[in-house]
Amino acid sequence: MTRRPVDTGDPDRLYTVTGGRSRADDDTFDLVTLIVSECAPTAGMQSEHVRILELCDHPTAVVEIAAELRLPVTVVRILLGDLLATGRITARHPRAARSADLPDSALLKEVLLGLRNL
Repeated sequence: MTRRPVDTGDPDRLYTVTGGRSRADDDTFDLVTLIVSECAPTAGMQSEHVRILELCDHPTAVVEIAAELRLPVTVVRILLGDLLATGRITARHPRAARSADLPDSALLKEVLLGLRNL
């Protein structure tokens, strides 16, 4: 398998898409943040914004959006920031597992023992 370099896109296009911005205003979006569109695209919207809204009719991770749009994650974060600021999307951060949510270790040992006995 031959590895190809990552295509980061035409710099002029990326500059235009982001309006000259090189980073998002804050760290709202990490790679696994789930994005959900809150409205349909409207006439006159930037094509990348339209595509994001169409992709996110169900919860979609930031990294999946970047892969689908074939844009760097940093560019997608900027675009998502625009949509979040206008209320067109919501961001859902995955919750961290609490120890109360995890099964008891004694139960897991019993299950493992049962599986070994099969």
